[in-house]
Amino acid sequence: MAKKILIVGGGLAGTIIANGLCRQLGKELRANEVTITVIGNNEQHMYQPGLLYVPFGRIREKDLFRDQRSVLDRRVIFHVDPATKIDISTKSVATESGTTHEYDYLVLATGSRLRPDTVPGMAEGAHWFYDLDGARKMREALEGFDGGKIVVNVNAPHKCPVAPLEITFMLRDYLQERGLGDKTEITYTYPIGRLHALEPVANWTQPEFDKAGIKYETFFNTKSIDVEKKVISSEEESDIEYDLLVTIPPHHGSQVITDSDLGAGGWVPTERETLLHEGTTDVFVCGDTTNIPISKAGSTAHFEADTIIDNLSSLVTEGRMARKYDGKVFCFVETGMNQGTYVWFNYTTPPNPGAPSQMVHWFKLAYNRLYWLSARGLL
Repeated sequence: MAKKILIVGGGLAGTIIANGLCRQLGKELRANEVTITVIGNNEQHMYQPGLLYVPFGRIREKDLFRDQRSVLDRRVIFHVDPATKIDISTKSVATESGTTHEYDYLVLATGSRLRPDTVPGMAEGAHWFYDLDGARKMREALEGFDGGKIVVNVNAPHKCPVAPLEITFMLRDYLQERGLGDKTEITYTYPIGRLHALEPVANWTQPEFDKAGIKYETFFNTKSIDVEKKVISSEEESDIEYDLLVTIPPHHGSQVITDSDLGAGGWVPTERETLLHEGTTDVFVCGDTTNIPISKAGSTAHFEADTIIDNLSSLVTEGRMARKYDGKVFCFVETGMNQGTYVWFNYTTPPNPGAPSQMVHWFKLAYNRLYWLSARGLL
């Protein structure tokens, strides 16, 4: 009987894993010894990091999307049928259509979701760029902005941890390009006692903010937003007035993870080297879905996916795991409209951001174009 590999989630992680498994298990697929099925939520696949450029009119919306079926290997069985219940005791997944999928190996790549509704006033009074609708609204708000106080408010947890820094630097350059630099004050808030969760990145950020004239306030855990008065308040009893509020909303894991009692907040307890759901030998977890305390970023998902591909293929063909995940993460960081830097690190090596340069900025723009090769597992 064919081994059934079931992947829940059609984002970057699930797509890379499905395509990678097809390449490594080609012989087994031809012999009908294995099947690979992806359960997704949408017919389209979106390049999420591209949303950063939408508020500034630096990317066309059509370039963010591809048909999901076209991104997947033709040998992958693909269903747009969101999962509603995952039962690891019976090795089955139920979906909205009423279908039940059984599996021998399961991959949870269900991602994360925005929860601005968890902070009073945030959904009504703030702008963000973490989904297309929010990025469009932020673009409209910036087009109508003619100076004043901008607050960039960061909440935790959130995915793409360098994106708050990127949007802040890009806002500075955008306003200068429009002749509003001297008419605008930017204040950045962060919930802990430094400007980024990773201390080396925080240490790099502070002098860069000082040089750019960007103000900041740490230990700012958002309590509420008064939309009428345009004031954002913290649990630490600090109030900041704003004319335009840009927020990084809190993120939760997928609802199906919560509904299936697989992890608090929608984050699945995950062994950090094997990427197995703790206590299991047949359930892998990838990308934002894990509770591993490293960056919830696209590169994290990619490097984790490569490990899972090797291990799942080895389990199917050899009955053993192949290798361990070392915590590798690599992120380009836009430090304005025309410069960038990067950070890379793993479980044992801390990040060390370099001096911004135009070359790194162009590297990031090039990767924006190459993303679709990455999703197909070719890069």
